[in-house]
Amino acid sequence: MESREQRAKMMGEADVRKVLTKLAIPGIIAMLINAVYNIVDTMFVGMLNNTSAIAAVSVVFPMFMLIAAIGQMFGVGAGSYISRLLGEKNKEQADKTTTTTFVTSIIFSFVFTVFSLMFLVPLLRAFGATDTIMLFAEDYAKILIIGSAFTIVNMVLNNMIRAEGNAKFSMIAISIGALANIALDPILMFTFDMGIKGAALATVLGQGLSFIYLIKYFVSGKSFIKINMRHFAPSKFMYSEILKIGAATFARQALASVSLGLINVAAKPYGDAAVASMGVSLRVFSLGIYVVFGYNQGFQPIAGYNYGAKKYSRLFEAIKISLRTTTIFTTIMTVVFMVFAKPIISVFTNDPEVIMIGARTLRVISLLFPLFGFQQVYASLFQSLGKGKEAFLLSASRQGIFLIPAILILPKFIELDGVIFSQVVADFFTIIVTYILSRKLLNKLKNEDVNLKTS
Repeated sequence: MESREQRAKMMGEADVRKVLTKLAIPGIIAMLINAVYNIVDTMFVGMLNNTSAIAAVSVVFPMFMLIAAIGQMFGVGAGSYISRLLGEKNKEQADKTTTTTFVTSIIFSFVFTVFSLMFLVPLLRAFGATDTIMLFAEDYAKILIIGSAFTIVNMVLNNMIRAEGNAKFSMIAISIGALANIALDPILMFTFDMGIKGAALATVLGQGLSFIYLIKYFVSGKSFIKINMRHFAPSKFMYSEILKIGAATFARQALASVSLGLINVAAKPYGDAAVASMGVSLRVFSLGIYVVFGYNQGFQPIAGYNYGAKKYSRLFEAIKISLRTTTIFTTIMTVVFMVFAKPIISVFTNDPEVIMIGARTLRVISLLFPLFGFQQVYASLFQSLGKGKEAFLLSASRQGIFLIPAILILPKFIELDGVIFSQVVADFFTIIVTYILSRKLLNKLKNEDVNLKTS
């Protein structure tokens, strides 16, 4: 395993392209595996030959995103702060942040579990469950919520490990959970005849295995940043540093959860098949999204470290390479989704109505996907640099500020097509906001670089 000194030298001195590749590939693999096991869950549920069961997975997915929102709020927020602290050589504060965030995330996870179980049925109704869907959705959601602490804490630990530059270990931890989930799905669902409950239990058990692997990393002393109760030192300043970035991530995830719920509600009048098709197409589309997210997991610590170390030329190079790389990838994925939409959706169901609506949805939401990398690189950059307001605005735009009104308004005029086209409308306006904010940021960074060289 690399020493901290080697990692620091890599982040601040090694060839930027090679460092991006080294840190991004584990993140991409980990996120791809996450996306794949989400899709595999849907495939196995599809084997139950029940459209309402597939729709139940779609209805519960917004709740899973709320769980993820809490984990990402603390994980991404702490990770951004820790990477900047390490760039400033402030190891003591990094350790305090690590321990405090870990403990805080555990507390929040139990609060979320209790609250969600108390209001489960109203929440599922709000996320689009019909009477026929509710029977499956309630069984599926209960188990996921009971095991949500594993998901939340895992996200926190993974982000903090990536912040110290050990993306490979994080990838392995995520892969263990995902592969265990994939292996357990058919065993629990069909061998033990647990049905949709088995799919949920497989997810929780997989997350539990990931947690064991992650916490062992810190307990064994292999980590550079430490979890130790003597470092537990909550403070207003620390939480403000974590939350000014974490809040933006939470907003993105929480608004995405609300938006998915609204999509289900808007699709509900057109039947369980419409709800199911939305869920399937969005799960498939997440393959492309998760790769970009995974890439940015490698980009973020490099950006944060070099910004903290005031190495602006390396920061600019990382931005340029990342924009080019993500745009090439998203363009390729757009072509794949456009050309193969129908056979892709057919993998999950034999229902012709689900296939028809799902294929159309996949093609439509791919229209502006070539610019998704542009959106997300700058959203990640603002997070990495501690620019909380801008990060919040970008995160809230695509999944909330523009998407939610589109979902509420468009179906009134063009019915189901309004649901399908809502994401494209949100993407269009988000691209405009991203362009404006990115120009301002780059000009500011260039001025800081000039002032540093002339001082």
